[in-house]
Amino acid sequence: MNILSIQSWVSYGHVGNASAMFPLQRLGAEVWAINTVQFSNHTGYGAWRGQVFGADLVRDCVQGIEERGVLPRCDALLSGYMGDAGIGEAILDAVARVKAANPQALWCCDPVLGDDDRGIYVRPGIPEFLRDRAIPMADIATPNRFELEWLTGRKVTNLGEAKEAVSALQAMGPRCVLLTSLALPDMPADRMGLLAAEGGRFFRVTTPMLPLQINGAGDAIAALFLFHRLRSGDVAEALAAASSSVYGLLRRTAEAGSREILTVAAQEEFVNPTHRFAAEPC
Repeated sequence: MNILSIQSWVSYGHVGNASAMFPLQRLGAEVWAINTVQFSNHTGYGAWRGQVFGADLVRDCVQGIEERGVLPRCDALLSGYMGDAGIGEAILDAVARVKAANPQALWCCDPVLGDDDRGIYVRPGIPEFLRDRAIPMADIATPNRFELEWLTGRKVTNLGEAKEAVSALQAMGPRCVLLTSLALPDMPADRMGLLAAEGGRFFRVTTPMLPLQINGAGDAIAALFLFHRLRSGDVAEALAAASSSVYGLLRRTAEAGSREILTVAAQEEFVNPTHRFAAEPC
């Protein structure tokens, strides 16, 4: 399995490609990584150093890979935090090149734009680009609840509204949607949910709530969900496998009291999760 991953990179910690790349490699996938930023650490610390890369660099790297003649072997493209709206255009160009070489390739778009705690935290123009240009072209989308609400203009306060909003997002483009960070009033207060949908079917996994606030978990679950969806072709199996691995990763992180997710130390969770959760129809 070959995955072209266009995301951010940090020297210290695990977000973006630094969160997605190693789990994919640990599972046996080849990852062709292109970084949209190079930061010292993730922005959750409130201070960081580094640079946002330009769209030309992304295009150059994609063209260089294309010139190696390997794009027909690319099974999927994974994108996350963009850093700059111009990079979005370069990602669309990459998607077009990959799909021209391999029409069966999938684009998994993690529409990173914000969350409940901070609201929109990306640069101006990125949310609109994601809604109007990226989502209509994506095969798979992996928003959190805040992002789903913003993209669809619908409130999500219970499971029924979540399913309606996911269906609305599917109508905008992606046939497969993974909704993350789903804590709703009609769920037990000590549980966190994930919802996945494809082909008119909806599945939910709930896992115990863990006492941590961490960056990079969304990047990891998007990568794992894409991998297992490619491997199995089944949305329920992908949801169960990805959520089981990420729960194990976060549980290990919480037990250690770490400020960063323990991507390397907890790597066995990617291939043999300690706890396995079933995806239940809903």
